[in-house]
Formats: sequence, C-alpha cells, structure tokens
Amino acid sequence: MPRLVALTLILIPFVSVSAAEPVTFFEPVKPARRVQTIAHRGMAMLTPENTLPAIAACAADYVEWAEVDVRLTRDGHHVLMHDDTLDRTTIRKAKVADATLAELRKLDAGVWLAPRFADTPVPTLADALAAAKGKVNLYLDCKQIDPDQLAKDVLAAGMESQVVVFGNPDVLARVRAASGGRIPTMTKYRAKLDVDTFLKDVRPTAVEIDADEVTAGLCRRFRAAGVKVQAKVLGAEWDNPGVWAKVVAAGVDWVQTDDPVGFRAWDLRARVPSWPVRIAYHRGANRYAPENTLPAIKEAARLGADYVEIDIRPSKDGRFILLHDRTLNRTTTGTGPVTALAFDEVAKLDAGKSFGKRFTDTRVPTLDAALAALGDRAHVYLDAKDIPPEHLLAAIKKHGLMDRHVVYQSREYLAKLKQLDPNVRPLPPLKTAADLPAVAELKPYGVDANWSILSKELIADCHARGIKVFSDALGRNETVEQYRKAIGWGIDLIQTDYPARVFRAIELEATADEG
Repeated sequence: MPRLVALTLILIPFVSVSAAEPVTFFEPVKPARRVQTIAHRGMAMLTPENTLPAIAACAADYVEWAEVDVRLTRDGHHVLMHDDTLDRTTIRKAKVADATLAELRKLDAGVWLAPRFADTPVPTLADALAAAKGKVNLYLDCKQIDPDQLAKDVLAAGMESQVVVFGNPDVLARVRAASGGRIPTMTKYRAKLDVDTFLKDVRPTAVEIDADEVTAGLCRRFRAAGVKVQAKVLGAEWDNPGVWAKVVAAGVDWVQTDDPVGFRAWDLRARVPSWPVRIAYHRGANRYAPENTLPAIKEAARLGADYVEIDIRPSKDGRFILLHDRTLNRTTTGTGPVTALAFDEVAKLDAGKSFGKRFTDTRVPTLDAALAALGDRAHVYLDAKDIPPEHLLAAIKKHGLMDRHVVYQSREYLAKLKQLDPNVRPLPPLKTAADLPAVAELKPYGVDANWSILSKELIADCHARGIKVFSDALGRNETVEQYRKAIGWGIDLIQTDYPARVFRAIELEATADEG
C-alpha cells in the first residue's frame, strides 16, 4: 500500500467554488456520531452480500450505511449484484445483463454462504429501498444502470435523504438532471485532481477518497464547500485501527469498511476510554463466527471483549472440548451425544460450515486450544458444563488465568473448586433475590443474576457484600433500553449475543453524561 500522506503537511488555500446543494441526510443513529460507518456490500461479514439480510443486519448493529451494488437486468430492472456474472453468489452461470428479473427471482442468493440463508432472493433496488426506509441509509454503487430509471426508483420510494448515488461524473450528471437535483451524488476524488475544477465540474454531494490520499487539508476544503468526505479503507492494509485513526483524525465524515463492527468498537474505545460496564461475549463472538470455536474466541478478543464465555464438555475418552449442547447435532456435522465419540472422532467433524462458507473446516476445539486463543487481555468466563473441578483448576493454572477467569456452575461444584484453591473466582447463579444470603456464604467473586430480578437495590446489596453482578439478557430483554437501565443501576458485566447493542448503550450513556 502506498504510504499514507502525513495529515499536517498538505495545506490547501480555500477558494469558494460551487458544489451540489448541501443535503440533510436521514440519521439512522441519533444523536449522530462524529464519523459514520458504511458497511461494504452490507453486513457481508455476517450475511450474504448485497441482500436484504445484509441491509437488516446493518440496522440491527447500529451501522448507519450499507453500500450495495446496482446492476440492470435484460428487461430493465435494477437489482443488487456486485459481479457482472451470477455464478459466484448464485448457482446460475450467466451475466446479470443477460437475465430477466423473472429469471433472477428464481435464484437463491444466500445458500452459497450458508444453509441458514437458503431461499434468500436477489433483491431489486425497489426491495432494498423499501427494506432500508427509516432504518439505514444506502450507498448505491452504480455498476451498470439506467440513470433515468434509477432516479425514478429512488424518488418513487421517497428515499432522497437516505441514499447517495456513486458513479462516474457523466452518470451522476444524468441522475442529477433526472431528479431535478434532489438525489445526492458521490464520485471518486484523486489527489492529482484540481479541487476547484473538480467541484465546479462535478458538483458532488460527497466524495470518496482512498485511505492513502486522505488529508486534513482535503477534508477541510470539501467540508467548507458543503461536501461530505468518505474514506475508502477496504483491504487488509487499510482496514485496521492504524489507518482508521489517521482518516478519522483528518476529519472524514464516513468510513467505508469490510469490518463495520470492528470499526465501531475501535471508535467507541477512542471516544469513551472508560466504559461503565464490562462485556462478556456469549460462546465467543457467536454473531460473527461459529459458537464455541477458535474463530469465535479470537474475534471476541479482537473486538475487545472483557470476557469470553465458553462451555466445556468431555469426549468419550475424557478430552475436554468446547460444546454447549450435550449432542453434536446442532453445531457440527456429527450426531448423537458428544460423550459417545472419542476426541479423534470429534476432531474430524466440521463445526463451522453451517455458519458460513469461510468457516468451513473449523473444528471443535480443545479447552487448551481455546484458552490459548484468548490472547493476553481477555478474561475467560468458564461455563463448566461437565468437567471435574480439579481438571478445570489445572487448565486455569496452566494458562496463567488465575486473575483472568470466572467459573459458572452450581454452588456445590464451586464449593469443591474453592476447597482446591481459595483463589479461584466462583460465579454461582442467583435465581431470586431471596437466594443472595445463601449464595454469599460461598464468598463468590460474583453472581450470575437472572436478568428478571435485577434492580438498583439488588446490585447495591451485592456490592455491599463484595460481590460483583454479572447477568445476561439473552432473548427478549437483549435491548439497548434494558442494557442502559442495568448500567444505570451499576451492573458490573453484561453477557451478550449482540455486542454492538451493548456498544450502543455505552455510547448513549456517554452522550447523556456529556449533556
């Protein structure tokens, strides 16, 4: 990658030139952030690219923009598809431009990624606009379009404030003319171009600048002209915290990334260094990788998890592995009880293919491999489903985790564990507030409190006894509103399947404090 230009070296004198009329975009996330996220091809790290699930996942993870690619069918309909051919993301070998909409409607655009996305259709632009309305904004990358028809599609959907149309200047001029200037437009800006001439000739609403050409001077120039600046950071060399920090410091408005959740986690840490609550990733980062696998653990650690929750069971021959269920059926290519197979047999099973194509050949990990994958920061939340206390204690000590663990199990199990070593960190369940005195006799590190019993008074009582409060809202209570309520009460840790929702709760708490 070319070396990034130093942000302070380029100073471009301001000269007033005309651009497009400033646009007030819809704000999917309020209050608006200093920098907004554009998820490349939608939430493609989680769902089939350029599909309605990819758009919906952006909204669910509080990502403001989904970048989607638009192409024209043979009979004049706009559909979402990146490639000019269909074979990579459907089963048909043909060009998009040679197929009719009726033919595309019969194709499956999801099963190529994972069986759970079977029967996902190729969406029309109209489908995408309807799905996004009032939820997420769309960056329409015009691969092959009819500008007049695209303008009609956007206007008919009433989505002028929720889209930006990306293309070459000639295409944008036609879209602008067809819409009477009502549809926002964006094109690529290269550092070799004269800014004044570019603004006068193209009149963009926004510009896309590659990460290595973003400078503070350019951001000031474009923003002074009322033009939004998007940094394109795609590719491993650019899509990382070092480059994110440089483009954000330069003053960009939007960042287009293949790692929207990673960018959001990094940005929140940068803006709010001290978080009011810790986060445990349930079965690892199971929203983005197969549960209880090494990819899920590593992803959780990469996203800054305070704790990574994992489940432990034995194989037939006494090897300890990660698995939540008693049987192999749900999460692997095997069937039957895990205790019916020796470890060598379990190790042949695929624990990732059903989650997504890129996780094919992911294996059920041993406890040792899982603990080694934590890295040097994340703590481990050990759900001791079926492992003798002495074996669990040996694993904790082997991996140097005496100060970076909690163990969840029954009070009876945890009492035995404490007899082996009083320095272990028990985390017994707390099902009712009335159970607290009995649970406190164990002198636990914390309790895993049922979400339904949480209250300011209960948490204060636990803290007065020197006991931390962990809880999960898995299911219907896993909302930003519920999280903020618990944070306000002083909860110590939230266990979650949706880390981006907890990020949002923390973000709102920080905004409230600033206000």
